[in-house]
Amino acid sequence: MRKLFLIFAFLFLFGISIQAEETSDQQFVDFNIAGYGEGGKKTWTIEGQSADIFENVVKLSNIKADVFGQEEQMVLTAKKGSLDKQSGNMHLEQDVVATTQTGAKMTTDSLDWQRGTNLVTTPDKVKIEKENMTAVGTGAEAKLNLNLAKMEKDVTVNINTEPKNPQGNITTITCDGPLNVDYQNEIGVFRNNVVATDAQGKIYADMMRIYFDFKAKGIKKIICVGNVKIIKGESTSYSKQAIYSAKDKKLILIGKPKLILLTEGANNNAPFGN
Repeated sequence: MRKLFLIFAFLFLFGISIQAEETSDQQFVDFNIAGYGEGGKKTWTIEGQSADIFENVVKLSNIKADVFGQEEQMVLTAKKGSLDKQSGNMHLEQDVVATTQTGAKMTTDSLDWQRGTNLVTTPDKVKIEKENMTAVGTGAEAKLNLNLAKMEKDVTVNINTEPKNPQGNITTITCDGPLNVDYQNEIGVFRNNVVATDAQGKIYADMMRIYFDFKAKGIKKIICVGNVKIIKGESTSYSKQAIYSAKDKKLILIGKPKLILLTEGANNNAPFGN
């Protein structure tokens, strides 16, 4: 008894408090719940292993949620999460996967869905797979259908221009971020230390706007701005801007372009330009 008294005296003197774990008002096992918006329209359904009902939040485990947007439905799965009873916003953790009806897929460690804006966000590392493109980065925000997405930093994008080929033909684009992708209009804007690499060579730029052609599984046009450097074979070019058209296979350098060719002999660097 004296030993127990001494322990509580120590905790009191050093300002350490013991709180009982909060218990839920209700618990459901193998549950299925739904949320409704204006006019009685269903906005989400959630099923899972267990749901613990607290005053302001519902804590969930082994979750499968269907979220209904105006244009498309998204399926969310995770090992655990919570639902804010007042706002209807959802937080998911551990092995989070978001899949759209059209087959786009986002995977991450945690995800927040905001009911009012139909945005999904995460501060963690994230991967988005859509069409023939895979994007990986840290921190992301996307619309429910994943047609509009933003990755904050450390971005790597792989585009397979020959998906039917077992070995594929991969173009890799990296940047410090951010990356903004408009899948519907087939445009991606890469910023800060952008590097695009394929079998033909490398392109460096401060900013790169890429126009995709998802139907043809390719890239239509690339516009590079700021400190542009292009390495192709034995030649290197420098310019302020560059525009590449895949249809014409034409590269236009703008802003004091300079081309350096590697030739044989004592003076093996032959510059052209101004």
